[in-house]
Amino acid sequence: MTEIDAKIDALVPAWLTLPDIAEKLGVEVTRVRQLVKEGQLIAVRRGENRALHVPAAFIDGDKVVKGLSGTLTLLRDDGFTVEEMIEWLFTPDPTLPGTPAQALSENRGTEVKRRAQALAV
Repeated sequence: MTEIDAKIDALVPAWLTLPDIAEKLGVEVTRVRQLVKEGQLIAVRRGENRALHVPAAFIDGDKVVKGLSGTLTLLRDDGFTVEEMIEWLFTPDPTLPGTPAQALSENRGTEVKRRAQALAV
């Protein structure tokens, strides 16, 4: 888990701590830590106490946004760091339109994955 710089931090509109996510998902914090460890979520250290935070856009009600895990796997396979994944997911893409994170939350994961796959070429 990485500590991110101010530029990347500013791209993400809202963050959630692991306990916040656990409450939303109705699971223990240890399960959320496991999701991060397994790569289904990504977390970074930020703030004064350097607590782990996950972009709020990755949580949809009481579940992880559909398609996020597969997209993170593609980006990881392309050699992206956690910081680079966050930057890519929250940088506007005029061909989507919006950001890849917005497209995932709008159930347009196929389009996002296509773009992620194209990065490897």
